[in-house]
Order: sequence, then structure tokens, then C-alpha cells
Amino acid sequence: MTRYFFVVLIMGLLGIAIVVKGAIIMFAERQYWHDVADRFVKENVTVKPNRGNILSSDGKLMASSLPEYRIYMDFKAGGYTKDTMLVNHMNEICEGLHKIFPDKSAAEFKSHLQKGRKKGSRNYLIYPRRISYIQYKEAKRLPVFNLNKYKGGFHEQAYNQRKKPFGSLAARTLGDLFPDTAQGAKNGIELSFDTLLKGRDGITHRQKVMNKYLNIVDIAPVDGCDIISTLDVGMQDICEKALMDKLTELEAVWGVVVLMDVATGDVKAIVNMERAKNGKYYEMRNLAISNMMEPGSTFKTASIMVALEDGKITPDYTVDTGKGVKRMYGRDMKDWNWYKGGYGVIDVTRIMEVSSNIGVSSIIDNFYKSNPQKFIDGLRRMSIDQPLHLQIAGEGKPNIRGPKERYFAKTSLPWMSIGYETQLPPLNILTFYNAIANNGIMVRPRFVTHAIKDGEIVEEFPVEVINSKICSDRTLEQIQTILEKVVSEGLAKPAGSKQFHVSGKTGTAQVSQGTAGYKSGVRNHLVSFCGYFPSEKPKYSCIVSIQINKGMPSGGTMAGSVFGKIAERVYAKNLRFDIRSAIDSTTNVIPPVKAGEMNEALQVLNSLKVPVQKQFSPRKGKEAWGHTQASPNAVILQGKEEANSNVVPSVIGMGAKDAVYLLESKGLKVRLNGIGKVKSQSIPGGNHVVKGQTVTLTLR
Repeated sequence: MTRYFFVVLIMGLLGIAIVVKGAIIMFAERQYWHDVADRFVKENVTVKPNRGNILSSDGKLMASSLPEYRIYMDFKAGGYTKDTMLVNHMNEICEGLHKIFPDKSAAEFKSHLQKGRKKGSRNYLIYPRRISYIQYKEAKRLPVFNLNKYKGGFHEQAYNQRKKPFGSLAARTLGDLFPDTAQGAKNGIELSFDTLLKGRDGITHRQKVMNKYLNIVDIAPVDGCDIISTLDVGMQDICEKALMDKLTELEAVWGVVVLMDVATGDVKAIVNMERAKNGKYYEMRNLAISNMMEPGSTFKTASIMVALEDGKITPDYTVDTGKGVKRMYGRDMKDWNWYKGGYGVIDVTRIMEVSSNIGVSSIIDNFYKSNPQKFIDGLRRMSIDQPLHLQIAGEGKPNIRGPKERYFAKTSLPWMSIGYETQLPPLNILTFYNAIANNGIMVRPRFVTHAIKDGEIVEEFPVEVINSKICSDRTLEQIQTILEKVVSEGLAKPAGSKQFHVSGKTGTAQVSQGTAGYKSGVRNHLVSFCGYFPSEKPKYSCIVSIQINKGMPSGGTMAGSVFGKIAERVYAKNLRFDIRSAIDSTTNVIPPVKAGEMNEALQVLNSLKVPVQKQFSPRKGKEAWGHTQASPNAVILQGKEEANSNVVPSVIGMGAKDAVYLLESKGLKVRLNGIGKVKSQSIPGGNHVVKGQTVTLTLR
């Protein structure tokens, strides 16, 4: 019995030991054995492709996928040998980590690593935040860390992070990805063109070949295409700055700006700013395409065009607006200056210049009250009620009710004619005005022009015409003349410029509080200006819409002034002067030339037929470094004596390319700040070279 008892006891203890060991393997050593398994057998491993970039129309990178890392240490990897190396190189490792991550001292890193070593952790986080690829590569060069993860224990977890180099510029239009990029995109261009951007997954497996396990590619991943957007970084910056200044000044609720190329419908800039609880403005929603608002007086242009097109009126047709108040179907229609006595008898052109509510509503009510559907048909003939079917999701559908629909009362027609009882997103209003500027051709707003892969066009998105002619040439000419006078002689003068002519129309509308109507609570107003420039040969159209809840609303002084700033800055940005008008045939244009390699500079200057004075001796196959000097008649190329290889060269005045090449040829590392010429270097020329030392160059 004693023998049986010991046998059962041993078997029981053995069973308990197996269960405990199994639990340790399943939980405590889970990651380690996963890693071991990964080393030997792994079938059908999905390989994610690189997501394509989004570029501006002028080739600037607006959204790109960049790797980020978290770095870990397995203190049990490599056994006693690795542990001895770690202890011996601990100070060196910690000093190196401090140089890479200056926010933590070497002592803090040492204490942190010793704590992990004491615990014997297999997945110990070395640095609390994600790091860049460059930082990861620098850390990987440190002692012990430079071994493979099974010998040294240093390993990483990679993240594919989407970055926007220009920060908030057009962020909502570009769109966002989910934190796990495998889930795809949330909105904007990222979502609409996700199938092109994301590429196709690849598949690999591990196979033993000549006693080595290799990753064998079964299906190679296909990287995503690059998307060429219509956005212009410079114009986007101009629009955002002009709008933000005004929003901050007015303490506005929200504001949008859209700038569009007249001929193509290309959206060159789109800004959607909304005030958050902290009082600052952010791009939270794409208000320019989704916000369904009563447009106010910017809609008067469409109303007058219907009457002009139907032959009911001419620009000289007059209306008696009285003293600024007119009773219409039991409600008072008022002009903005009713308290000053109104405008009296004025013609159509003057009605638009001063944005007379009575003038426009009287015309439409007089000619269309017996047949409101004819007025609605006139609006629809101009496609102002049509959805735009944009390349990006989230657009609002225009709402223009007809007489056969609900809630169409006798007051509907006169109030609709001045921009109430209709709902249109800002981009739809802009598309209509853009058609006026584009000789009556309405084009669909475009956000993306091409998808490219390896420098070749994969898919092209051409200009699309919504309506080839929104009205007759006669009506078009009449309304173009009227809109130019609205700015030059009317209430929209703040939108104008002394440098060129601007055409457009202001808008001021009280915002309905839903079921509470217009008169309860805080009074909100939508102030806007929509137009185009230059009037004679329109290049760009633009809309500015701002919602305010305090102060006296004015579409001209509030939205119009923003439009004016944008128009002048965009016009100046695209201004091109013919250099031949500034010089005569006997004048030599002497360009500024950066310091650097003199043989290359000489070759370029000779090709451009620029006069040169050589003050160096070119030697075949030998580099000649030097500086340049401009004289009235020539570029002077000055060589300098060949510097000692153990001395840091001076690169002041050089471009980034030459400066980096020269310093790296001496065994130095280079970090650049800014663009242009080198203005300063952290290690002055003439100092002794310490190989591997970093030289920071400031360029301007």
C-alpha cells in the first residue's frame, strides 16, 4: 500500500507540474513561443502594401504613410552571454538612448532598463512613445541592440501611421483613416479613393532551404496608387489665414471658403472651420459640401436671371421700393435700410447693387404669382437644384420646393426669391456662380485629377459638364455686367480690388432655429459673398460663408472683405511678368549663384550663356569647391585652397545638396533645418573632424 501511495503521489505531482508548466507556456511565455513559432513555420502570412500618397496639384505631399515604432527588450533572449554584454555596455546604451531621446536622461534610461532586467521581462517597453523610422534605425545601431532579436532581445512593433505634412490644411477634405489602417478610411479623399490608395495584399510563407528558413513570396503586395488632387497648398494657406483672422475677430460660429478654377471646376482650396468648446477653430465637418443653409441674397442672382431669361424684365426695369417696407400677403418685406427711408424707385441693376429685398421679391411676385411653377422651372433650367455628385462623400442635396409640394404658401414665392425657404450647400451656390463666370457652362467641382503609379497615369478624372448652357448669351452678358457693378458701385465694395475688377453678390440671411423659427433665442445670421475674378477674363471663383451670433450682420464688410483679401493674394501669387519688359537687349541678367562645386556651377552658367569670371583653376576629374560673388556684368567663381581632410569645411552659402555631400564625405552626419542657402552650421569650419558627429545646418 505504501508503494502504491508513493506511485499515486508522484503521478499527482507530475500532473500538477504539467498543468502549471502548461499555464506558464500559455500565459507567461505566450509571446516568446509565438515568436519561436514565427521563426520556423508560418503559412499564408498577409503582407500589407504601402498606401499611396495624396499630392497637391503642384506636386507637394499632403498625406503619406510613414512607419512608426514602439521598441521593446527581451531580457531572457541570448542567455548569459547577452546578459553579460548588456551589463558591460549599459552606460554606453543609455547615453546613446539619451542622445536619440533627449527628453529622458541617461540615468533615467539606466534605472528603467535595470528594473526590466531585474523582472526578467520578455517584452519590456524601452521608450513610452512611438518613434520615427530614423530614431529606430539610430537605436538599432547601439551595442546589444544591433544583434538580432533572438540573441540581443531588442525588438519592435511597427505601425503604419498616416501623416499630413501641412497639418490642418484641407485636413477634412483629405480625410482620415481609422487608427488601425487595415480598417480603411473614414471620410474625404481617403475614403472615396480607398480602393486605389490601399493597393493589394501580398502573401508569403516560411520554407526551409539548405538548413535556413526563408520568407518565400507567394503573391507580391501591390502598393497603392498616388492620388493627384486639385488642391493648391499656397492657395489653401491663403484662404485659411484670411478666414481664420475674420472668424477670430467676429467670434463666429463657423466659416467656410471654397476657391475654384473657373474653366475646370478644380477646387484649389477648401476651408471648413468650426468653433469648438475651447473657443478655437478646427476642421470637424466638411461644411462647404454638407451644410444645408438658406443662402440669402446670393440667391437673388438666380431669381433675376430667371426673369431676364423669360423676357419679363431688362436691367433698366424699375420698381418702386417705397420707404423700405412693403406688406406682402400679411407679412412685412423689408430692405436693410428701411429705418433710413428706403430707396424709392430704382432699376434692376440698382436693386442688385443695394441688394433690395423688396425690389427682387416684387419682380418675381408680379410676374410669377399666377404660375409659380414657371419660376421653379426657370431655376431648374439653370441646374441650381441638381445634386453635384461629388468625388467625395457627404454632400447635401439642394432643396427648392415647388407649388405642388407641402408648405408652399402665398408668401413662399417672394421669400424664396430672396433666398429663404430654400436650402443649398455653399459649394452648390459657388458652382452656379462659376457657371456665370465660365460663359454659362456649369462644370462639376473636381477634387482629384489623376491616379498615378510609378510615374504613369492609371486612371484619369476628366472635367465633367453638368449643364452646357445655363442661359442665353444675352442674359449672361446682362447678369455679368450687373455683378461687376455690385462690387464696383454697390454694397460689395469691400470684396473689390484696386488691381483688377471683381464680380459677385453679397448675402445676409437670418438663420432659422428650426421649430422655434427666426425670432426666438440667440439671433444667428449667415453672411456670405460669392463671386469671381478678374471680371474680364475670370480665372477663379470663390465663396465665403460665415455664421455669426453677435453684432450687426453684413455680407459685404464681413464675408466680402475676406473674399477681397483672398482674391488679391491669389492674383499676386499667380502674377507673371515678362522679364523682357524689364530689361533691354544689351542688359545681362546676372543670377544669384550658391556656393559649392565650381566646375558644376561653371557648366550650368555656360549653358545659360551667363558671363563668368573664373578665379579658380579647373582640373579634370578633380572637385573644386568655392564661393561665388555677383558683379554688375558677370558671376565671379572663386575657388579656395583644398581643405585638410581632418578639418570641418565651411559650407556657408551652399545649397543643401553640396553642403551635405561635402560634410558627409568627411565622415560627419548632417541635420537640415529650413530651405535655401546655408546661413549657419553648428560646428564652424576649421574645427577638427570627429567622425560620426552631427552638424546641424540652418538654411534660409
